[in-house]
Amino acid sequence: MPFVSTRATGGPVVSFEKALLDGLAPDGGLYVPTRIPAIEPALWRGAGSMGDLASVVLERWVGDEFELGTLDALVRDALHFPIPLVPVAGGDYGEETFVLELFHGPTFSFKDFGARTMARAMAYFLRRRGRRLRILVATSGDTGSAVADGFAGLDTIDVVILYPKGKVSPIQERQLILKRPGVRALAIDGVFDDCQRLVKQAFLDPDLAAIPLSSANSINIGRLLPQMLYYLMAGAQGGLVAPTFCVPSGNLGNLTAGLLAYRSGMPTRGFIAAHNENDFFPRRLAGEEAAFGPSVATPSSAMDVGAPSNFERVQWLLDPAEQRRLIRGERVDNAATFASMQAVYRETRYLADPHTAVGFEAVRRWRAAGGEGPAIVLATAHPAKFVEIVEEALDITPAMPAGLAAFLEGETQFDTLPADYPAFKEFVMAL
Repeated sequence: MPFVSTRATGGPVVSFEKALLDGLAPDGGLYVPTRIPAIEPALWRGAGSMGDLASVVLERWVGDEFELGTLDALVRDALHFPIPLVPVAGGDYGEETFVLELFHGPTFSFKDFGARTMARAMAYFLRRRGRRLRILVATSGDTGSAVADGFAGLDTIDVVILYPKGKVSPIQERQLILKRPGVRALAIDGVFDDCQRLVKQAFLDPDLAAIPLSSANSINIGRLLPQMLYYLMAGAQGGLVAPTFCVPSGNLGNLTAGLLAYRSGMPTRGFIAAHNENDFFPRRLAGEEAAFGPSVATPSSAMDVGAPSNFERVQWLLDPAEQRRLIRGERVDNAATFASMQAVYRETRYLADPHTAVGFEAVRRWRAAGGEGPAIVLATAHPAKFVEIVEEALDITPAMPAGLAAFLEGETQFDTLPADYPAFKEFVMAL
């Protein structure tokens, strides 16, 4: 499967291995496939595991670049945790609403799916080539911890994680700064968009060309392809025909993975892009000539993205008319987020983290506007990762899973830098 930059009409084309290891295209664009393989639902509906899905789905995307049997074994090793589809019926949410819990991996966030699979795929190619790689990743919270956990200790890869200082939850920060072999954390005195800007500048800096750099957030196509699998798994395990998927959205990577699954043949009535006060994409869907802007802090901090990178991929996948037909955008402000957490618990007894609560509110509005059929809310993080917000909204302290509590122990290590490219460049060159 050849890949091409979103900014380079007509080429050049590269292999999946090169797109994965490079992360960002030389022209600053994002890698996308030159074609999307059609995969009949009959081939994947009976899948019992993510490995089964990988052997059917991912093999058709990139299987020719792996030795026989390697890809599904890689996915089985990476994604061996449950993905429950939980019925959550009641009140304004209707009788056909479900939650796909994507937070049962090692760092209790949906980011584990892409990060763990990607780490193993990268290591596979690097060992085969006898190469090393340095990963630069900007995070608004959960991506960084999933990357740190998934890549730690790999002898061919070093990782530098940039996160906005003071703008992630305390447990998220502990996950980011826990000392791990081969991982360095940088607290940037700015917002997520500053972190993302620094990473993109580094990729395009000729002075750093001698350092093999790549990305591990949703800039990288290798993060998105594994995320297609849980959309398909939701239909396979729930027996749902053409559900509507509600996706809590920030950098639009999770939504883009769903769109790739749809273009491959996954039946769906559409998607709901549920945003917080960082609402560039809902405004574009509403027909505004909206421009990127600075991110603003919200209780759903992992979605605090003012300039979503994957908008380029959405534009490549769907023209504006198709976007408006297939995707409903919703902006859920801070007050509505807290109200949603309260309403969901009151009406269904489901304890939602603030990101998932944004999704529930978007579904409630969709139902009120006449939305019918099964709806699946993607639950992106465990509520215990946002203890303070849950306590403020509900006066309830969510139970802390033992695996999550373990991040509160152990030695930490991090550096602090201003949101200044020369300082960041100096840090990268000194590693």
